[in-house]
Amino acid sequence: MSHKPTLYFCLLMDIIGAATYFLPGLGEWFDFLWAPFSAFVFYRSFGGKFGRIGGLVSFAEEILPFTDVFPTFTLGYIFKRFSK
Repeated sequence: MSHKPTLYFCLLMDIIGAATYFLPGLGEWFDFLWAPFSAFVFYRSFGGKFGRIGGLVSFAEEILPFTDVFPTFTLGYIFKRFSK
C-alpha cells in the first residue's frame, strides 16, 4: 500500500533532522536517537519498497556525521510526486 505524506510533513521532518546542528556538542549524539525514529517514520509514511529503501537511506543520512543537510524526506516526496 502506498502512502502519500504531504510536502509540509516532509519539510518538517527534514527541519527536525537538521535542527541537531543547533545543539553544539550534543547534535551528533542526538542523531543516534533520531536516526532509527526517522527511518521508521519514513517507512511508515511512504510504505512499500520505496519506504523500506528510503528508510535505510534516511537512517544512514542521520547516523553519519555531517550529512544532516540532505533533505531525505523532501527528496522522497518530490520523487514520489513526479515519478508517475
